[in-house]
Amino acid sequence: MRRLVKTVGWLLAALVVVVLLLLSPVAYVETFCHADPEPDGYKPLIADAEFRRQEANTYLTYPEWHIVYAYDGLAEILKTGDEHGFGYFSSVRDFWTADCALTRIADRHGGADSETRMMIATIGVSFTLEMGLKAAYEETIGRVFALWRGSEKTPQDIVARDMAIDYAAFLRQTPWYKYPFQPWIDRLWAAPVEEPLRGWERRLALGGEWRAKIAYAGVIASAVAATGEAKLTIRSVVSGLPAAALSAIPDVSVISESADGVLIETPRYDRFTHILAEIATAGGAIREIAGNDEIMVSLTVPRGTEPGNLPGEAIARLSRTGFASDRLLVSVRMADLAPLLKGRPIADPGLEHIFDF
Repeated sequence: MRRLVKTVGWLLAALVVVVLLLLSPVAYVETFCHADPEPDGYKPLIADAEFRRQEANTYLTYPEWHIVYAYDGLAEILKTGDEHGFGYFSSVRDFWTADCALTRIADRHGGADSETRMMIATIGVSFTLEMGLKAAYEETIGRVFALWRGSEKTPQDIVARDMAIDYAAFLRQTPWYKYPFQPWIDRLWAAPVEEPLRGWERRLALGGEWRAKIAYAGVIASAVAATGEAKLTIRSVVSGLPAAALSAIPDVSVISESADGVLIETPRYDRFTHILAEIATAGGAIREIAGNDEIMVSLTVPRGTEPGNLPGEAIARLSRTGFASDRLLVSVRMADLAPLLKGRPIADPGLEHIFDF
């Protein structure tokens, strides 16, 4: 009995240590990563308050995208290598580094409400825990089985690679909890076992991970259903192009015209970036987005190089795990957005994403 009590005590102590480690970045950001608000006399062109959003939100959407980019990097690694080659801990470090820098600049632009800060803290802790668990397994047991297998991937490894590529693409436009994991579990088990140890290890490890995500996705979906999903469209004011030219762009709806420009409604997320780039390339100017005159953009630049003169304020430079390039987060005034986008490819290096509100 004494030994059992001692063992339980050590387990509880270890659990407390893990919880404190997971919460420590949140405590640091909330304690040290703040700034004073700056005066802003801008008067929005979009009159309807329903379609205006807080300017700080452009910076605070990045933490969710950082997770998307982590899976981009993992997919890139798996094209030629194995899971243990991914930088799990550097991805976690960069998440919190970016969160700190972005919280400061968001404070200058009005700050985040408590609900948004709680959401970022929650996904940050979840991401940290997930990456930590994956690193603990893939860099030890997973690495041993990969070494035993040799250089040629098993059919199960191929399924894992294809799923990672598909999942990364899916996340660019749709929340992760809507992803269909079950068909990939079925494919994992349907693939022939050509190398028994690695084949069965991948079946059990990845199958278990994906089943856990199905269960967690159900919890998240229920929570979202109770609170309501985020609005999937956004409104912008564009000048320099006639309404007919704008309405000809796929997914663009013209709402109205005025002396200030053409009011359009478009999808958010990845499609939003492509639409604004197309407008800029066609000679249009983006005057306002969701009632704001500043927005954050991410560019990719070759590692070890300088990006040159860019309009706006550089917020952070982060390594893109899995790629030979860095991510540059830049705050840009709306007047400089179209010139920044025009002629810049959505590629690596080039334009990566425009962070809506």
